[in-house]
Amino acid sequence: MRVELPLPTRVPIDGRFEIDDTCIDCKLCNDLAPENFDADLDNDVHYVCKQPETPDELERVLDAFESCPTESIRYSAGPTEE
Repeated sequence: MRVELPLPTRVPIDGRFEIDDTCIDCKLCNDLAPENFDADLDNDVHYVCKQPETPDELERVLDAFESCPTESIRYSAGPTEE
């Protein structure tokens, strides 16, 4: 189960950015943060290829998060390992 977290304000981040299945492959996230988003050409969707590691990357990912027309980018805690 994923738990939505408040958006991070600095790195390192506590959660994970992910793109859900509502992605329409508009490519905006990749345009805004090309080091962090990539395309799955076989399925016409984008995915997070790298979590932000620098303040600049975090700023770009947050810009993509806020700009996504389908609100497909999520920031959440991953499942706990037991």
